[in-house]
Amino acid sequence: MLGGHGVGAHVHEEPFIANSGYAGTGPEIVSGMVLALEPIGNIGKAAVQIANDGYTYRTKDGSLSAHFEHTILVEEGGALVVTRRPSEK
Repeated sequence: MLGGHGVGAHVHEEPFIANSGYAGTGPEIVSGMVLALEPIGNIGKAAVQIANDGYTYRTKDGSLSAHFEHTILVEEGGALVVTRRPSEK
């Protein structure tokens, strides 16, 4: 399963943040966490496969897809997107 993750002493830490799920079933998100959220969107079906390099993912149906990431600092009053460029509002 693909998704985001916690960021701390290491780039990839718990909790795992799934790209899909059901309200109230994922990890508890609390103030002070730093999370890398990594959504993926494609124009075809959701199924993916990993390439022989063990790193690259592709859609099984060959459809176009896009992946991006933002790092979020969870604060008491909400979340701060720390990777947002100044021109993004």
